[in-house]
Amino acid sequence: MFELKLDNARYWRDCIEAIVSLVDEGLFTITKEGIGLKAMDPSGISMISFFMPSKAFATYEIDKVMSIGLNLDNLSKIMARTRDDEALVMKDTDSKIALEFVGEKSRRRYKLQLIDVKKSVEKEPNVEFDANIEIDGEHLKNALKDATLISSYISFKASKGQFAINAKGDSGELEELHEIDGGRIKKVDVTKDASSVFNLEFLENMVKSTPTGNAINLSLKSDQPLKMSYNIGDANVTYFLAPYVEE
Repeated sequence: MFELKLDNARYWRDCIEAIVSLVDEGLFTITKEGIGLKAMDPSGISMISFFMPSKAFATYEIDKVMSIGLNLDNLSKIMARTRDDEALVMKDTDSKIALEFVGEKSRRRYKLQLIDVKKSVEKEPNVEFDANIEIDGEHLKNALKDATLISSYISFKASKGQFAINAKGDSGELEELHEIDGGRIKKVDVTKDASSVFNLEFLENMVKSTPTGNAINLSLKSDQPLKMSYNIGDANVTYFLAPYVEE
C-alpha cells in the first residue's frame, strides 16, 4: 500500500498535464526514492521520462515497490477540478487509486480504476549530445507559435555561442538567431555544431506545461533525438523527440 500527500494539489495537476500532453495512459512506479514514469507516445516518435522525488511530498509512505497503471485522460480531468486551497492525498484501495482533495473545511474523494499498462520503454535513448542550450520557457513557446505561421516543422541549430530557430514553408520563412544574453538564452554549450528538424505539434505539446519563469534545457546532436527537460517544483519532466526525416 501507499499513501502520498501533497500540500498543494495543483503541483500534481501540473505534472499530470505535462505527461498527458504525450500519452493517454501510463505505468507509474513508486519506490522509496519517489514516483516515476517512462512512456512512448502511441506513434513512437516521442518519449517522456517523469520523476518526482519523495522529498516533494508532505507525507510519503510505501511498504513495497509498486507499479500502478492509470488512464491519464481521466486523471487529468479530475486534477483539472483542483481548487487553490486544496491539498491532495493519494492512496491505493481495492484495485483503485483514491484521490482525496482536502480544503480548509471540505473534502472531496474520487476513486479511479487501475488499468493494465504494459511498460513501453525501459530506458532513455543513449545519445552523446554535442550542444546544450538553456532557454527561457516563455520565449521558446513564443518562438514555436511564430513558426506555426510558416510550417509544421522547425529547425534548431546550435553553434558556438549561438542558437538559431528556423522554419520554412510554402508561404515563407522564419529565421531567429540568438546569442547568450542571460535572459532569453541563458546558456549555449557546444562541442560540435548541431542541427535537426522536428515536428512542431509535438514540440508545442511538450512545452505547454512549463511553469511561467522556468527555463527549458535542450540537448542536440545532428539527426538524433532532441532531449528537452524542465522542472515543475522538485519534479523533473524530460522528453525525447525523434528528428523529422524528409522522405
